[in-house]
Amino acid sequence: MEGGAARAYLKERGIAEATRRGFGFGLAPDSRGKLKGALKHFGNEKLVEAGLLIAPEEGKEPYDRFRGRLMFPIRDPRGRCIAFSGRIIGAGEPKYLNSPDTPLFDKGRSLFNIEKAAPASREAKRVIVVEGQMDVIALAQAGIAEAVAPLGTALTEGQLGLLWRLSPSPILCFDGDAAGQKAAIRAALRALPAVGPARSLGFVTLPPGQDPDDLLRAGGRLALDALLERPEPLVEKIWRHEVEAEPLRTPEQRAGLRRRLLDHVGAISDPDVREQYRFDLLERFNALTMTLGQRGPKERSLFKPNGYVRRPLGGLSPTTRVAASQQQVCKYALGVLRGLLKIPRVLATHGEAIATLPLPDTRAFSMREAMLAAAMEQGELDPERLNTILARQGLAPLEEVVRPQRGQSFSFTRRDADPERAERDLILVIETLATRVELDAALETATARLKDEGDEAAFREQQRLRIARDEADSELATLFEAGGD
Repeated sequence: MEGGAARAYLKERGIAEATRRGFGFGLAPDSRGKLKGALKHFGNEKLVEAGLLIAPEEGKEPYDRFRGRLMFPIRDPRGRCIAFSGRIIGAGEPKYLNSPDTPLFDKGRSLFNIEKAAPASREAKRVIVVEGQMDVIALAQAGIAEAVAPLGTALTEGQLGLLWRLSPSPILCFDGDAAGQKAAIRAALRALPAVGPARSLGFVTLPPGQDPDDLLRAGGRLALDALLERPEPLVEKIWRHEVEAEPLRTPEQRAGLRRRLLDHVGAISDPDVREQYRFDLLERFNALTMTLGQRGPKERSLFKPNGYVRRPLGGLSPTTRVAASQQQVCKYALGVLRGLLKIPRVLATHGEAIATLPLPDTRAFSMREAMLAAAMEQGELDPERLNTILARQGLAPLEEVVRPQRGQSFSFTRRDADPERAERDLILVIETLATRVELDAALETATARLKDEGDEAAFREQQRLRIARDEADSELATLFEAGGD
């Protein structure tokens, strides 16, 4: 019998009879004309329009589109059959063949199993997206009815819209191989422009080499549920993808990471969500780059033939001195925030440099990001307007974040400072701090090179950068002391 191979395949996959009936399984015989003959009363023109026949070159007879395939219908949300999908029996490509777009069927706006998943998602309070139709069927047989699959394409904006009607955060459950992860990040980036307070995505990555059916066979529903209960948030997916995209050993590579993150932030249409993504991703970036900047190689001594001994590669200063220097730089950056509250027009002209300043805690970081966002949206600000914006965002009382220092201070933090000098000093401190951040990154790269190569050129470059950094520190200290009472 022609259905023997199809029945053997379903038995091998463990598909029960009730599941076969529920999904309306059928068979397309390995023939070019059996379907056309069975439906000949509709006429070839209608069968071609419905996507059931393929119309070859003019003058040749149409023939069956689906041949030698296990068939199941594709339905719209109301349960009406609008197309078909066929899974090849045995070897061959493509594995899945779907109907072409027709007056009834738009594959970019349709999802397999949407008619069953929609009511099930209301009870389960989630909807799951898997890669293929047989994955949907395996989950349904395991009791997870709220699963859908795209139809041979990457997730489209239309399909995301359907999913968000069912759940504020659909869970994408894709294979752990390269193709599955590529599809996941493609969906993440496609979703970004439309994300909002009630529109996001979650991600579950299956173990390498396993699809949902493999996982269910190996560990049962509990194994899959354990993954589905802890989906990875969209922001985490994007962060991890970009951090793993390339090494972060050089300042250029780290700058590339920051640029890519901000490009993703810029794609978000919702201003509130965009602001939160900017804060979250830049906070992660600053924490990562600060960690990279402070991480020194293991200390070891290098002896040259001429007899002199170099200092340990960890640096010329003890770790405690490095930490104290970082603490001082963060204190200077807090002083800049105080200056910006008084002279906020500088935000519009020096935003890029301000965005790089190291800050000691999340409250200061939040204030800096809110200031930059306000300047980006409204242009040049006066102190009263900026303070009103920050207070509305819950960042008051401001003094608790940027408490004035007793004694020494910058000129721009003093109440009686000369306005021209205060603005000039503020810009100079911002630029010097930004330069110092770049010097730290370059010094880290030079130190790593010295560790790997141990040559004289690398040693000279490391020393040059140390001197430049010390000069920047000296200039900052002078400005800090000169501005005091």
